[in-house]
Formats: sequence, structure tokens, C-alpha cells
Amino acid sequence: MGAGVAYPIVCVGIPKTIDNDLPITDCSPGFGSVAKYLATSLREAALDVAAMSRTSTKVFALEVMGRHAGWTTAACALAAEHEADAPHVLLLPEVAFNEGRFLAKVEEALKRYGHCVIALSEGVKGPDGEFLSASALEDSFGHAQLGGVAPLITNLISTKLGCKCHWAVPDYLQRSARHIASETDVQQAYAVGRAAVEFAIAGRSAVMPAIRRLSDSPYRWDIIAAPLAEVANQEKLLPPDFISDDGFGITDAARRYLAPLIVGEAYPPFKNGLPDYVKLQNVAAPKKLTTEFAV
Repeated sequence: MGAGVAYPIVCVGIPKTIDNDLPITDCSPGFGSVAKYLATSLREAALDVAAMSRTSTKVFALEVMGRHAGWTTAACALAAEHEADAPHVLLLPEVAFNEGRFLAKVEEALKRYGHCVIALSEGVKGPDGEFLSASALEDSFGHAQLGGVAPLITNLISTKLGCKCHWAVPDYLQRSARHIASETDVQQAYAVGRAAVEFAIAGRSAVMPAIRRLSDSPYRWDIIAAPLAEVANQEKLLPPDFISDDGFGITDAARRYLAPLIVGEAYPPFKNGLPDYVKLQNVAAPKKLTTEFAV
């Protein structure tokens, strides 16, 4: 700022990330909808794989977002209602990849079900802690760009087990699929946005509206204020008690946490058979500050 000039700044953060890796808040708006989209997509793809497994593809891998935290990968497990249902294997970034144990798990699924469906995080790491798919390139934050782990994993399976594999990466689709949003997620998004405005009007600063879970079933929640100092630069990973003993699945505790977040449908309006989304005009607000800032 210019010498001798100071401006009051009110800073209120709003949780928003499909990775669901913010601390304090029960979940982050965006996650419930991506969880619903991924569980739905995996269930539908699994039905196709099962139908084709006798004559064609026997292994299908779905690579989802989640660099360090495995929340989105874990959410794929909601697609399974019964023991034989897909996904049969999860590869979480919190669990170091072990080739021998993984191939044995895939082979077991092939023998039992005739096919194997895998959900895996883009951030799967080896025993050395390095990303399996890390490239030499870096993004604007200095993070290694990931080159896609699904083709590496399916190539490994094809080479070692000799079966036909297929993989898919929903990429941007998983975070933009508004047509199948979770109603719970939409309600929470509006709630934290409204609370943020109310905090700012009340003169509160350095806080974030956070979702507090009151009960699992029925799912009840409210909004509290979380200090930004306890949120910034923190990362919430899958807790150990959410990961199955073998590292390839989730526990009942994880399912109790995840299940309520995808409940309800909040379809957008449709026009001519397609979603009719609002287009923002993005008109810039009039400039108010005239003082030149010194560097």
C-alpha cells in the first residue's frame, strides 16, 4: 500500500472444493455433488463392463480427482450396495501402492465375479511417496503435473494378468456435472454463502462459515464460524478408520459419513432437452480507490 495509507479489509472465507480436504467443516460444498456423480457413473459403467466381460473388457478403471486426499475415490464406493458390487478395488492416495498386493486383489475379483472395477485417485503414490504418474512439468503452484495414473495401472494389469482393460478419466466433467447435483450439497452451498454475507455485514473477519454435523441419520447440520487461521494451509485426509484393513476399500464409518451427502436431487431447469443454465454478465463494479499503490 502507499506510504501512510491503510484500508480496512474484511476477509470471510467460504468453503468450496470437490476434494473435500478442508478442515473443521464437515464437508465442502461441491463434494456431495461430485460424490453423487462419480458413484452414479461408476455404477453405470460397471453394469456395462459386467455385460461385456465374457467376450471383451474384464477390468475397468475410473481415475478421479484428489491429489492428496482420497475423499472422491472413497465416494465411488457408495455405488456398491452388495458384496459383489463394483467398485471391487479402491486405490487411495493415503495408502502406498503395492504392486503385488494390488494384482492379487484384482485377480481375486476376476475369479469371483468375472470382472473387476477399480476406482483410483489421480494422486496414487508408490512406497517412496512419489506420485506414480508424476511428470517433469509443474503447475503455477509448483506442484508436479500428473500424467494420468489409470493407463499405467491398466497397462500393468494387462501385462501381468493378460486380460483386456479399459480406463476412463471424467476430469472436468466430475466437477461441472450440475445436472445430477446432490440436493443436500446445494442446500449447504446456499447456507455457507448466506452465512458468509451475514458474517461480513456483522463486521466479523478472518472466519469461515463451516458445516457442523449434528447427526448421521437423520443427517442434521448447522453452520458455525471457523477461524481462518485454523483452515488456511491445512489439509484434511481420509482418517485411518475410514479405510479398510487391506487398504482397498472403505469402512462402515466412512459410509455413514459419505451416504447423507449425496441424498436428494436438485435438477436444473431444462430447455429443449438440455440444462438451461444462467449466464452471468460479469460486469465489473465501478472503481472506488484512486490512490496509487507503491510497490
